[in-house]
Parts: sequence; structure tokens; C-alpha cells
Amino acid sequence: MKAAVCQHGDFTVQDVPRPEPGPGQLLLRVVRAGICGSDLHARQHADQLAELAGELGYDTIMRPEQQVVLGHEFLGELVAYGPKTRRRWKKGARIVALPMVRHHSGVHMVGFDVHSPGAFAEYVVVQEAFAFEVPKGVPDDVAAFTEPLAVAWHAVRRGDVGRRPAIVIGCGPIGLAVILMLKASGVKTIVASDLSPTRRELARQCGATVVVDPREQSPWTAYKQPGPVGSITEYANFGLNAIGTMRMVPLLPWGRLVRFGDTIGASPVGPVIFECVGVPGILDGILAGAPLLSRIVGVGVCMEPDTIRTVLGLNKEAEIRFVFGYDPQEFAHVLGLLASGRVDPTPLHTGTVGLSELGQAFADLGNPELHAKILVDPAQP
Repeated sequence: MKAAVCQHGDFTVQDVPRPEPGPGQLLLRVVRAGICGSDLHARQHADQLAELAGELGYDTIMRPEQQVVLGHEFLGELVAYGPKTRRRWKKGARIVALPMVRHHSGVHMVGFDVHSPGAFAEYVVVQEAFAFEVPKGVPDDVAAFTEPLAVAWHAVRRGDVGRRPAIVIGCGPIGLAVILMLKASGVKTIVASDLSPTRRELARQCGATVVVDPREQSPWTAYKQPGPVGSITEYANFGLNAIGTMRMVPLLPWGRLVRFGDTIGASPVGPVIFECVGVPGILDGILAGAPLLSRIVGVGVCMEPDTIRTVLGLNKEAEIRFVFGYDPQEFAHVLGLLASGRVDPTPLHTGTVGLSELGQAFADLGNPELHAKILVDPAQP
């Protein structure tokens, strides 16, 4: 089969053996594959990625000198079953799957090591237990977004926004996906901040209610804050006024009233901020500028060591939650959202290339004015 093989950061289209499905596995003919930011990192920082993965217990992540087929976001047609499979779908069924397979040597991440070639190829092997049939009527270019939107849905779920405003810092593909999922979950105020005019326009199309250029307007003041959380002095004045008023009433159980306000969500609270840039300094900048009592969700992948001034977080009682991946239920839920039409990822899709154009596509993705998300069609010349 044809595959785009990555070695030392360069892509070459080669004839390689077609993978064979093992126990509990399926063989898919790749229809579409998405280029993810993680693929960009893997191509440029393979050694660094492997070292970090080793600390987390993954000991088979690619090295620059190895020949690896990337691609972990994909849609495929079912070609063959391996042994010990339930064979629940007919051949030709359109399948999306979590990019993780199990071999004798352990569990492997599809598209990130030599033991589990990815979908920048004509065929890919997936685990049947992690595979889902695409409902009829869902276009190929939409179904191919299931995996990256599952990442965004997991981030939104972990963010637990509720009735709070949401602020998205960085409107690259993952930031735009987060905006789509915030809109789908019913968040009323979605502030999007990005330096790129093209990405700001895409943020509007994806459902952002307020869009700002941070060079001209602060995302922290671009919306009406629902409480006295703009500064420590504002918050202190609110407390003095509120407690002072309650304590003027004899025998009023003011302490219990305060706790009751916390329980029902009536106490002041800051926004939920999604950091979708992944560049050193962004987190510290958020801590410096964000309102009090904010929740920060770390979504962007930063490959470099970073520094934050914890005293900022302490004084503002900021909360930081880092997120990674998704679970099978979240993956299936996103597929259902796509099938129902509640989520439309087409604004993100800015180009489709063949295997021979992959190197140029990776380069083009470095320019935010050119592309947001590029899909790969292995059948395209």
C-alpha cells in the first residue's frame, strides 16, 4: 500500500506492507485523515515527545530516525476482520475509531510508533472495541472530525462551565473545536481571543459571541462580568458591603447564608478559561490578567518548560485543570452530535490534500491566515 512515511521530519510516499488485523482488530481503507497539532509536534519534536511519553509510561513513542506513519484522526471503510472479532458491521461500513490498538507488546497509540502505523496511508488497523459505525447521512468530511471534536468535548466537560462565561485563548483548530462544543453545550457567553483576523472570523462562524484581538482589547473586559471578580479590591468591597448589611440584622445567621449562597451557586465566581495556544508564557499571562476565582483549562500542548507565578494564582484563588484525550463514551457522544447536526465542523475544514502533498500541508498549517484544518485523502493524486 501507499503511505506517507515520516523520518527525521521529512515525508516520503513509499510502498509499504499493508497492515494485517490481529485479534479483536479491524482493517480499514482510509477515506479521510486529519492533520492534528500533535502530528506537527511529533514531526518536529519526536525525541522530546518520546522522552516525555517515557515519563508517563509509554515506551514505544517514535524517534526521529525511525520510519513512522503518522495520522490518528481518521474515517475509514471496513475491509476485513481479524480473528476473535464480533463482526457486527458489514464490509464497506464507514468506521471511526479511537486511535489505540493492543498488540502482544502492549497498548500502542495509532500513528505515533512503528508498531501501530497511522492513517496517512491507504489502510489502517483499529481495535474493534474502540470502533464506531458512522450513521448514514454524515458526510465524510464531517465524520473525519470526530476525534478532534472528542478532544474538545472532553475539555469542555472537564471545564464544567455551567452558567459561567467561557473565554477561549487561541483560535487554532483545537480552540475552534472548543468553541463549537461550548456552543453545543449551551454556553451563552463565549469570548474568543486570537491575533489572527482569519481565525477570529472562524471563531465567529463556530459560535463565539464576543471576538477580540488581544492587541486592541482585553478578553477579560470584553464581556459583562457576572460578579465582583474584576479585582481584589472590587471583591473586598463586595464582601464588606454584603457582610456588613447582613450583620446589621440581629440574630440573622449570616454565616449560614454565605455557605448557602455557595451551595446554590449565588456566590461570585469567575469565568472558565480555555488555554488553547500551548506556548510558554501564556498560562502566566492568563493568571496575571484573568478575573478572580477563574477556572483555567489547559488544552494547548506546550512542548517547552514553562514558568508561572503561583502567587498570582494564590491571590486570585485560580484553579487550573489540565486535560488530555477523551473516553469512548465522549467519542461516541460527539459522533451523535455530528449525526444530529447539532455540531457543524465545516468552518474548520480549509483544505484537502493527497499523500504526496503532506509535507507542504504541514508547512502551510504554520500560517494561521492560510489554513485551520487540513484533511488527507489517500485516494487523491
